[in-house]
Amino acid sequence: MKFSSKEVKDLVYAGLLISLAFAILLAGGYEALISLDAGLSVAFIISFFTAGIGFLLHELMHKYVAQGYGLQAEFRAFYNMLWLALLFSLFGFIFAAPGAVFIQGRITTQRNGKISLAGPLTNIILAILFLIGVLIYGKEGILGFFFFIGLTINSLLGAFNMIPVIPFDGGKIITWNKPVYWVTVIVAVGLWIISWII
Repeated sequence: MKFSSKEVKDLVYAGLLISLAFAILLAGGYEALISLDAGLSVAFIISFFTAGIGFLLHELMHKYVAQGYGLQAEFRAFYNMLWLALLFSLFGFIFAAPGAVFIQGRITTQRNGKISLAGPLTNIILAILFLIGVLIYGKEGILGFFFFIGLTINSLLGAFNMIPVIPFDGGKIITWNKPVYWVTVIVAVGLWIISWII
């Protein structure tokens, strides 16, 4: 894959800021930020390797598939939305739209659908890997908690991006192939439900 210096900067900042937002949320909101205890540092590490990596791989897979079709594809961070995600995390919830891959070139409905599918599919695969970790280690202890958070966040990222309206991935996938759309939704939502009942 080819990256511009602007794109690398946007990916790094978006990955770090979305990880920080989830870390603040996991650590307990604004109280954790004020206290600056070790719990926030641990939460950041967990968030980076679950939410941050899940987000970065989601976007990079869009880019990889698009460039595989010979299209120009570059990630751009939405800094206003990243700061908003940080603000929301202080009060116990997150709405995150950290950025998107912008694509240029001749793109068909089928190609657009496959490019869009690559992101949620990546989160589904990650969620399954984290689920295996939960099944092995349970939810207790730092390792179990890590796998549990990875399962919850990545299944949610996969399901959230399948909302069937553009600009969400789901809007482009359902336009291309409805059976693929519904199978992906069922798996992503199923994994998210499992994260709550496991």
